[in-house]
Amino acid sequence: MDIKRVALDAVNETIVMTVVHMDYKGQVAKRINEKMPLATVKGFRKGQVPKDLVEKQYGKAIKQEEVKKVVDLALERYLQSERLNLLGTPLAKVNENFDWDAEELVFEYEIGLVPNFEIDLDAKNNIIKYVVTADDKLIDGQVARIQKQFGTPISQEAVTADSDIKGTFTNETEGINNATTIALSLFKEKATADKFIGKKVGDVVTVNTSGLFEDDHQLMDYLKVGHDNVHGLAIDVDFTIEAITVSEPAELNQELFDKLFGPGNVASLEDLKAKIKEDAESQFAQQADQKLLGDVTEFLIENTKFDLPAEFLKKWLQTVGEKKLSPEEAEVEYARSEKGLRFQLIEGKAMAQSDIKITFEDLKTFTAKNIRQQMAQFGQTNPTDEEVQGIVARVLANQEEVKRLSDQVVAEKLLELFKEKANPTTKEVTYEEFIAASYGE
Repeated sequence: MDIKRVALDAVNETIVMTVVHMDYKGQVAKRINEKMPLATVKGFRKGQVPKDLVEKQYGKAIKQEEVKKVVDLALERYLQSERLNLLGTPLAKVNENFDWDAEELVFEYEIGLVPNFEIDLDAKNNIIKYVVTADDKLIDGQVARIQKQFGTPISQEAVTADSDIKGTFTNETEGINNATTIALSLFKEKATADKFIGKKVGDVVTVNTSGLFEDDHQLMDYLKVGHDNVHGLAIDVDFTIEAITVSEPAELNQELFDKLFGPGNVASLEDLKAKIKEDAESQFAQQADQKLLGDVTEFLIENTKFDLPAEFLKKWLQTVGEKKLSPEEAEVEYARSEKGLRFQLIEGKAMAQSDIKITFEDLKTFTAKNIRQQMAQFGQTNPTDEEVQGIVARVLANQEEVKRLSDQVVAEKLLELFKEKANPTTKEVTYEEFIAASYGE
C-alpha cells in the first residue's frame, strides 16, 4: 500500500492511500473459504455450492469489508507514525463513482492540522491587575447586615419605613416567580418605597423593574433575572406580601463574635471590622485574579494570529455527536466555539513555551488545599493530614473530578505565568469600582 500526504495549505492536507490486490487478497480468499460451508444458492445443497458461485454472490461485499479493514488499520498506524497534531479526525472524501473493480483502489482523507504559531507573553498591553480593597462603607454595611441577620425579628401588622418584607415577585409572561425578603431602603426611588407603606400581609404591590434598584444587577438576586437581561429591563412585576417584620439589631458582644468566628477569635468591634476586611479582600482577590485571567485571555486571542482549518472543521462538526448537524447548524456551532478553540491552542502553546507541566503531585496538592479550605468553612480548622489525604484519594478516584481539578490547576499555573510575563499595571480600587470596571458600567 502506498500512503502519502498532499499539503493544500499550512493547516489543510489530504492523505492519499492507494490499495492494490496484494494488500487484501489473502484475507478475502480466507473469508471466501470460510463462507463456502455456509453459502446457500438455489439449486445447490448447503455446503455444496461451487467456489466460483460463492465468489460471485459474496465476493464483492467481502472485498469491500476487507479493504475497509485494511484501510482503517493502515490509516491509524500512519497517523501514529507521523505523529500528526490533528484538529478533529480524518474525513473520508466521498467518491460517487468509485470503481471497486479497478486494479488500484484510491482512498482520500481530509485532515485539519493544528497551526504552527508562537505567542508573545511579553507584548505591550493595557491589562490591569486590580487590587480590590474593602472600604469603610462596605465594612460598616456588612456590620449592619450581621446585626440585622442575627437580630430579633418582631412581627408588624403594617409596613413601615424600617420593615423587612417577605414576599414573592411574579410576572407570568417573563417566567418570574421568586420568593425573597426586601427592605424598603433597597429601592432606588422613595416613590417606590412609599407604595409599600401601610400595606398588610396579602396585599399586592406592583412595581416596574426600570430603575427599581440602584444597581440593575440586584434584579439578578431579587427577581432571579439573568445578567444578559437586566440592563434596560422595563416590565411590571407584582410583589405579594407574605410577612412583615422589623429587626431589633443584635448586640455586638462576645457571644455573637464567638458564634460567627469561633471562641476567642474576635473580641471587639475593631476585631470584627478587621476580620470582615480580611475575608472580603480574600474573596475580592479571587475575583480579581479571574478578571486578570480573562483579560489576558482576550488579549492573547486578539493578538495571536493564526489560521484554522475552518471549512474542514465545519464539515467535521456535521459528523460528530449523537445528532448530525446540517451545514447551516455546523456553521453556527463553529462560530460559537471558535474563540474557545483558539484559546485552547494558545493555552497549550503557552504551557509548552514556558515548560509548564501538570504532575499528579500538583493535582494532589491542589486538591488537599481545596479540601482544607472547605473543611475550615464548616468549622474543621485543624484536620489531620491522614483525614485530608483520605478525602483526596476518594476525590481523585473519580475521573470527572480529576478532569475538573486538572483544568483548575492549569488555570492557576497560567495565572501565575501571566502575572509574571504580561506585566500588568496594578491598580487599587474599591469593590464598587471593580464591579464597574468588570461590567463596563
